This record gives sequence, C-alpha cells and structure tokens, in this order.
Amino acid sequence: MKKEIKITGHRPFPMPNSPWIMEQIWNDILFLHWPVPAEVMEKHIPPQLKLDTYNGTAWIGIVPFWISKMRVRGFPPMPFMNSMNELNVRTYVEYEGRKGVYFFSLDANNPLAVTGARMLYFLPYMDAEMNVTHSEGKVIYESRRKSGNSDRGHFFASYKASSNPYNSEPGTFDAWLTERYCLWVTKGNRVFRGDIHHTKWQLHEASCHIQHNSMASFLPREYFQGQPILHYSPQKHAFFWPLKRVT
Repeated sequence: MKKEIKITGHRPFPMPNSPWIMEQIWNDILFLHWPVPAEVMEKHIPPQLKLDTYNGTAWIGIVPFWISKMRVRGFPPMPFMNSMNELNVRTYVEYEGRKGVYFFSLDANNPLAVTGARMLYFLPYMDAEMNVTHSEGKVIYESRRKSGNSDRGHFFASYKASSNPYNSEPGTFDAWLTERYCLWVTKGNRVFRGDIHHTKWQLHEASCHIQHNSMASFLPREYFQGQPILHYSPQKHAFFWPLKRVT
C-alpha cells in the first residue's frame, strides 16, 4: 500500500497535503460511455460547474463494479461495511480549471454506506438490490433500484475483457474518459471537491451484452441506442479524502 500511494507522476494536479480517510479496492470495473450533445448535458449539471467535453461532445458514463476491503483510515475492514456493489452514472466537469467527475447517481447495496455517503459527501447514493456473479469468464451484473423509480434504475449486463491490458497515453480519449482524480459536488450555492488517488488505469478493450439499461433516465433513450465505448479493468486500489469546500 505504501508503494502505491507514492506513485503520483500520472496525476494532473498535486496530491492533497492532508491524510486520506478511506481506502477501497474496486473490482471488475466496466466503463460504458455514450456521446451526448453538450447543449443537452449542460441542462443537467449545476450552474457553478463547467461541462468538460472531448472535441465539443459531452459523454455520459455508466460504471458498474464491486468493492472489497473498504475501510476507514486507522481501522481494519468491518464485516458489515467492507464490501458492496456499486453502479455509477456520471459525466465530466471542471471547476477553476480542475477536471473531475460529476455523479448523477450512485446505486449501492450497502444501506449504511449509502446513508454515510449521502451525509458526508452530499452524493446522490441510492439503495439498490444488486447481484454480481461470474460465469464462463464473464461478469454478470444486475442492479435494480429499491425506490419507487425502480423501472428507471435497472441495469442488467454481462461483460468481459477482450484484449491484452494497456495503459492509455496522455491526451488520448481513453485517458480523458478514465484518468480522473477528483469529484465535484454542489450543495446550494457551495462547491465542494472530493480528492481521489489511485495508480494509472490499466485498461482492456471489452465486450458487453446489455439486456436492460434504464439508468440516466433524465436523458432521451435515443442517446443509448448506439454501441457504447467500452473499457474494462480487473482491479484498482483507491484512496479518498474528505470533501473540501472551495467556495
């Protein structure tokens, strides 16, 4: 762990000076991305944040994965809090020149973690029933939101790596989609940043069969009819810092 936290040359901005407060291991991460016109996406992000685009186009991302060995700094992993499944819906923004992730929703199957993240990070976590299994080299991932809008929060897909691993080059589209080291949150007129650290993503091309996807229901379904851009990574060790108010 000490070796990993010291690898910082790939980051676009410096590490925080304060200690991290939580670590997680992400597993079987799949990035699915679809293009969305910037003028459409801008309507759905807070006005304090600037939409980050690639060659003028915005992107909506759906990212399923599962978490293991989650713990708070100074404490061992707790049996009822050390693992969960998570499914993110996100886009990309910047504030004062610092690029990061903006989350529209984060579905998870650990009620304690959902409550804690909503309180401490102001993030739109949702309780969901989720199941992750492995069969014939594929990850089979299903998530259904528990709220009254479960028909708008259902994802069911199978996926696997389809290439050898590779590291994205700086400035490429692969790097733009995946190499993000902070999240942005707003609460009222206030803007907060949550810093994240991990090593550079080692990616695979991926194949994916989507049986159902009603995530990101705030966007017209037409934007999800095309084949998404896919990336897979088997595992990533990540560290988190508390939210920092920047306004």
